[in-house]
Amino acid sequence: ESLLQTARDNTGLQDYGEEDFIAPLDLLLEGLQREARLSLMGRMVARGDLLRTLENRLRLVDLLRQHPEITEQPIERPIFVVGAPRTGTTIFHDLLAMDTDNRIPLSWETAYPLPPPETATYRSDPRIARVQADLDRVDKLLPEFKTMHPMGAERAQECVSITSHDFTSMIYQVQFYVPGYDQWVADCDMSSALRWHRRFLQVLQWKAPGKRWALKSPQHIWHLEQVHRAYPDALFVQTHRDPVRVLISISNLAATLNRLSSDHVDLPAIARYYAGALARGYNHTVQYRQSGKLPAEQVVDLYFRDFIGDQVGTVRRAYQHFGLVLPDQAAASMEAFLADNPADKHGKHVYRLADTGMDEGELRELFAGYQDYFQVPTEALD
Repeated sequence: ESLLQTARDNTGLQDYGEEDFIAPLDLLLEGLQREARLSLMGRMVARGDLLRTLENRLRLVDLLRQHPEITEQPIERPIFVVGAPRTGTTIFHDLLAMDTDNRIPLSWETAYPLPPPETATYRSDPRIARVQADLDRVDKLLPEFKTMHPMGAERAQECVSITSHDFTSMIYQVQFYVPGYDQWVADCDMSSALRWHRRFLQVLQWKAPGKRWALKSPQHIWHLEQVHRAYPDALFVQTHRDPVRVLISISNLAATLNRLSSDHVDLPAIARYYAGALARGYNHTVQYRQSGKLPAEQVVDLYFRDFIGDQVGTVRRAYQHFGLVLPDQAAASMEAFLADNPADKHGKHVYRLADTGMDEGELRELFAGYQDYFQVPTEALD
C-alpha cells in the first residue's frame, strides 16, 4: 500500500487500470522480504525500481484514457528473438537494430516511456542521458557485469522490461533472488502481461513509428504458445546453445547482479534454481513446437556455434526464411557494429561448472529432451 500510494502521490494520478498486477506484485514483495536477503542498498534499489514502474503504469493508463486511439494501431508481423539466456539473443537483437526497417525498443524509452518518444527527438531526448547515467553507476558498482551483458541507453532492450509494468517478468530473478515469485511467473497465464506488452509498444510507436517491431526476451521460451496466441502473425527466431553452458553462464550472471542488492549471494543455490527453471522452459518450448501449432514458415532455429562463425550471414538466413530482404546498408551497419563491439571488448566472461556445485551428467539428463529434439551440439566445458 505504501508503494502504491507513493506512486500516486508522485504522479498525481490514481488509476492503475486492471488489477491483475496486484497478485504478482504481492508475490514479488514477499520474495524480496523473505528470500532476497536485501542489503540496505538492495532495498533502496528495489523500492526505487518498483516506484518507477508503478509511476509509469499510472501515466500509461492516463495517456490511454485520454487517447484511446493509441490502442487501435496495428502491430503486424513482429519479429521475436526467443531462446534461453546466454544463447546469443542479445547480440542478434543488437544486429537487428542496425536495420532501419526494424523498430527496436531501446533502454531509455522502456525505462521512461512517457511522454511518448517522438521521431524528431528520438536520438536527442534528455531521457537518454538520464538512463545512461543510471547504467554508468551500475558499471562503477559492478565493473565485471559489462563483460557479461553490455548495456547502454540507446541499445536494444528486452520484453521483460515491458512486461515488468504488469509485474509478470523474469527480470526480477536476475536482479534479486526471488525464486518463489519467478516460478510463479514461469507457470502463469501471461494474458494480462501480453495485453500490456501490446499497449506499451503502441505507445512507443505512436509518435515514433517503424516498419516492424523486432523484439527479444529469453522469457518467451516459457510462454511461447501464449506469445504466439497474442501475436498470431509473429515471426520467431529461436536460438539454441548447449543448455549446460547456458546454465553455468546465466547462474554466474545472476549471482554477479545479485551482489548489487545483497551481501549474501549463494551461486550454487542460484544454479539449482535455474537448472529446474530452464528445464521447464525447454520442455514447454519442445511441447509447443512438437504440436505443430506454430507454422514452420513463422519460426527459424539458429545455433550459437553457427552464429558466432558468421553473425551477419546468420541474420541474413533468418531474413530469407521469413521472405524478407536484408538491405546492403543494414548488413554493412551490422558489420560495423560487430567491429566496434567485439565479444571481449570489456573483458572475457569467465564461468565454471565447478562454481555451481552441480554434476554435468545430472544436468545432461535433465536437459536431454530439449537437446535431442533440437539436435543442440554439446560444447566442451572449461
